[in-house]
Amino acid sequence: MGEAYTRSDLGRGLPCRRGKVRDVYDLGDRLLIVATDRISAYDWILPTGIPDKGRILTGLSEFWFSKLGVRHHLISTNPVDAGLGLDPTEIEQLRGRSMVVKKAEVVPFECVVRGYLSGSGWREYRQSGTVCGERLAEGLVESSRIDPPIFTPATKADAGHDENVSFETMAQVTGIETADKLRRASLDVYSLAAEHAANVGLILADTKFEWGRDSATRELMLVDEVLTPDSSRYWPADKYAEGGPQPSFDKQYVRDWLDASGWDKSSEAPPLPAEVVELTRAKYVQAYETLTGRAFTWE
Repeated sequence: MGEAYTRSDLGRGLPCRRGKVRDVYDLGDRLLIVATDRISAYDWILPTGIPDKGRILTGLSEFWFSKLGVRHHLISTNPVDAGLGLDPTEIEQLRGRSMVVKKAEVVPFECVVRGYLSGSGWREYRQSGTVCGERLAEGLVESSRIDPPIFTPATKADAGHDENVSFETMAQVTGIETADKLRRASLDVYSLAAEHAANVGLILADTKFEWGRDSATRELMLVDEVLTPDSSRYWPADKYAEGGPQPSFDKQYVRDWLDASGWDKSSEAPPLPAEVVELTRAKYVQAYETLTGRAFTWE
């Protein structure tokens, strides 16, 4: 396990927007998205990265983009194709963690699909029997299956939490025709992904998609990452038991350690111990290998 790569710095006067995980460079007619090894929790970017996390997220997104058969923004995962004249050190740093993508006018909502009752959906259901205003059957418990899955959009937040909203609220912004297309497309993609996950022994409990319009054709396409452990809840099917939280393939080790550390969640987060870093990396690797059927190897 090598060092975590937590910040890219390509210079060249390129406009760069840095998110919680990704550095996005504007190439003019395209974008270069660099997935770093940064990890966030409780709306804080932690001072310790998870080695190879960005490569795992990029590899999984590439796998899903090619498998799903839907329009998407990915052009290439070879950093050389960014056309920046990168030197050998830069190429090596960016290898496996870069996506050259089409520019898109991004829909200002997260398109969330829930097949199981967890997270913010479970918290709302306990209070009102609804999720994003949609009434569900009575008597559900934490991690209950939602059949059929439901579409529950959320506002996109650059900082802090996304906020769940109703379909009607989304339609007021996007127009009903676009909102209907996004709902149908998101449910269809979730169904395809959940079937594949089930075939490899995983439950896709929920996921969030980002969609945008191709700047050239105006057609809707999947953008950003897709169906990774950062944007989705995957549970091992053989350990599933409704009525409580499930073991998951994400950063739960990080959250658990932070909860026990005494951190107040309002000041700078503490560094993560090596054991938590190793266990978290192993979970991401396990998710990659289970979903793709390929070994994750990196020199």
